[in-house]
Amino acid sequence: SEAGVLRACSLTLVVVAAPGEDSMALGETLAALMPRHPSRAIVIRLEGSDAPSANVTAQCWMPFGQHRQICCEQIELRAAENGLDDLASILGPIAAPDLPLILWCRGKHALDAPSFAHLAAQATRVVVDTGAWPDPKQAIRKLAEVARTVPVGDLSWTRLTRWREMLAQVFENPQYASRIPEIRNIRVTCGGDQAPSQAYYMAAWTADALRRSGAKAEFALVTDPDVQAGDLQTVELSDDGFNLTLTHLRETLIATVNSLSRCIRLPAGTDHVLMNEELDIVRRDPVFERTLAAAVQLLPA
Repeated sequence: SEAGVLRACSLTLVVVAAPGEDSMALGETLAALMPRHPSRAIVIRLEGSDAPSANVTAQCWMPFGQHRQICCEQIELRAAENGLDDLASILGPIAAPDLPLILWCRGKHALDAPSFAHLAAQATRVVVDTGAWPDPKQAIRKLAEVARTVPVGDLSWTRLTRWREMLAQVFENPQYASRIPEIRNIRVTCGGDQAPSQAYYMAAWTADALRRSGAKAEFALVTDPDVQAGDLQTVELSDDGFNLTLTHLRETLIATVNSLSRCIRLPAGTDHVLMNEELDIVRRDPVFERTLAAAVQLLPA
């Protein structure tokens, strides 16, 4: 191919940075997203009390075997903590026209802002990470509220992809699938003093999948303060003569059915790996939205 520079853009990615978030680390995360999802990245920083300001740079890379760089624009907007409404007003004119706009909120402060609704109304989809919130129950309820007006995604849900795939693969065995209507118990174990959002998601998704296959299972969520907080440890499905347990051990996910086991790698998901998966979905994710609504019902009063 010819030498030179090619501009590429498949969407607008608006990132509301967490307070005090390191600019270099966030820049590296965005750079890692660009080869798979080239986008116009708009980073919003709400800190200090200065007047709004902007800075424009470019993220460039050269695909292997080619002689032409591919570049994506990155715009950084800074404003005071109460300046989100002003920035939301200029978002439309600087977003890439006629392309999806994904709003990635890297912290709860953006969703708590009075002008968040104005910002979210311009988005095709809003993505958060409820695992970063101090109160998982509040995070789930808040995200469910946002989901009433705009499609949503959650990196805590994305972390469960391998768990859900493993569970589905187990039940591809006709012998195991025939036992689904008999399953009566779902037990989810996690580390820390409070259950993380992904524990509620896993329980809600599993219960919904079983219910659709004719099972009526009771749900139990167990926390273990001796295990690192936030980690999902086990998911157990059982009846009188059947037991399926998924166990997270280091970077391995082990599925044990009665006495038979198999395992797959479960590496820790970095932000760019998880976000790459989320950016594959630019509209609604009906499975997650159904799971989110069910998770709200599992929350204690």
